[in-house]
Amino acid sequence: MAEELEVITLVDENGEEQDFEVLDILEIEGSTYAVLLPLGQDEESEDVLILKFSQDEEGNEILVDLEDDEWEKVADLWEELHLKEDNSH
Repeated sequence: MAEELEVITLVDENGEEQDFEVLDILEIEGSTYAVLLPLGQDEESEDVLILKFSQDEEGNEILVDLEDDEWEKVADLWEELHLKEDNSH
């Protein structure tokens, strides 16, 4: 049986909706990150999006962009975990 995809729809700054597959949710140093891939893209694609869970002024959960150094840290960790999973099969 195929694994069911978890899909999230994000709205960009232009009001355009785009669907993403949730590849992983990571917790690093007290922050939670979502590793997302545009729906229909291959997992090896360079289009992987990493966003951080945060809250807006009203306390609603939102996803925000990362600073470059934070993005690199999360991407490297996710890649390490992903490679371990691949090697364990």
